[in-house]
Amino acid sequence: MSCEFESEVLKINMPYKFESEVLKALEKLLKTETNYDVIIHVGKESDTKEFHAHSGFLCCRSDYFNSILSTKDTIKKDGKYVINKPNITPQAFDVIIKYFYTGHVDMTNNTGVEILNMMTAFDDLKLNQLIELAEDFLIDHHQNFLQNDPIKILQMVYSYKIFNNIQRLCLQNIYSKPNILFNSVKFVNLPAPLLEIILKQDDLILDEIEIWENLIKWGLAKDKILDEHVSKWNREKFNIFERILHNFMPLIRFYDISSEDYFNKVRPYEQILSKELREDILKFHMVPGFKPSFNNYTKRRSKKNIKSSLINTVTVDSLFINKEHVALFANWINWIERKDNYKYNNNISYDFNLILRGSRDGFDPKSFHNKCDNKGATITVIKIKNPNQSRSDQIYGYNIPIDWDNQIIGGYNPLDWSGRGRYSTPDSFLFSFNDNRNVESGIISRPININSTVISDPNWGPIFGAYTSYEDSHDLCMKTDGQWSSYPNSYTDINIPRNYFDIVDYEIFQVKKRIT
Repeated sequence: MSCEFESEVLKINMPYKFESEVLKALEKLLKTETNYDVIIHVGKESDTKEFHAHSGFLCCRSDYFNSILSTKDTIKKDGKYVINKPNITPQAFDVIIKYFYTGHVDMTNNTGVEILNMMTAFDDLKLNQLIELAEDFLIDHHQNFLQNDPIKILQMVYSYKIFNNIQRLCLQNIYSKPNILFNSVKFVNLPAPLLEIILKQDDLILDEIEIWENLIKWGLAKDKILDEHVSKWNREKFNIFERILHNFMPLIRFYDISSEDYFNKVRPYEQILSKELREDILKFHMVPGFKPSFNNYTKRRSKKNIKSSLINTVTVDSLFINKEHVALFANWINWIERKDNYKYNNNISYDFNLILRGSRDGFDPKSFHNKCDNKGATITVIKIKNPNQSRSDQIYGYNIPIDWDNQIIGGYNPLDWSGRGRYSTPDSFLFSFNDNRNVESGIISRPININSTVISDPNWGPIFGAYTSYEDSHDLCMKTDGQWSSYPNSYTDINIPRNYFDIVDYEIFQVKKRIT
């Protein structure tokens, strides 16, 4: 006779109670632990916890525990089964045991790392349905976690098949923003198989000489004997270094490195290259029209080329942003598009159509809704008015100077501004350019709390983020009197002026995806 529930509740955005006497009784049984006969020790070292359960119920709810408890070799102490699971964290097993007894899964208050730990625990216990559930929740609600430290995530997941989608998503982020990998102190600890995957990619947007320099840095960190300058190396040290980097040599596009860079940065290490490759590279640089023999890979999409290709796909009618800003917006939006299929699509671009300019159409909520309702996805761009103060703010631990004459801020709404409603979408974002003349100063802020990330109200202008009562503001909003204010709540803090601030002008663009 099966002990499975006829209707099992899988709810992760918030706890949910199925009003059934059976469920209530099982939840009470879990809490009181009456007549338990299974002791499960989970965790290791200082992070351990003991859980109590009932063998008959576990056998019905889990094929894994049914197999464990059915064997004669299972340890018993004082009439109770004893199971040790040191590779599962207490936080993860707490979710699992509640799922067994109640059918509820609540990940709302768990960090990204804790959800990854849950996924390994689900895999260990063969709970495939929960693996997919946790993966979807992680991608939808922890985008900042996936973007801000992909190296840490890759180190955690690269040897587990269940994380293939998460791994691909992190790698795609690295391909488009390689500095988050190569500028990190953790880079030298990256496992060789992962580095090999990364260096194979044509989509790695980094100049080839920079890739070579970082590969040298990674290789030098692998053996302490290589601590002195390469000019002092003997044959033994070159042999050690060649063995470390042997698998990576075919992945470097040496023919895309300039003669000057090759002479200054590659030649000191060229003893690790084969004699045939060295001669081929020499002919390539010395003999006009020579076709390389070892050119196994196509040219990478360099920073210059990818920037140009993105810019060529977009146009913009604006007083204070240009094609480079719009290309960056398109790339930020495109990250949202590719989270569903984990594949970067070079052919997706966007039209940015100006539908409102404050100085032309008005600075009040009524003008905003007249122009922007029923237009679908939009991006709002605001030019800050100089507050006559000079300061540097802490952003992510760095001192960032603000050019108050040229700061622009704004936000992306993937939905619509019409009607009245509070929308919890992880696909919206805020942004800030500390100097709009420098696109590289752009910072994006994705939701850290998806409750009311976008709010539509006929009496207000654009509203991003939940309301903060003690500061009387949302993350970014135009109030009923047309005044702008901001206070971080639902999004990470990216130096948008807090509380009330004045603006020079603002523009709103309708964003439409274009498939070419």
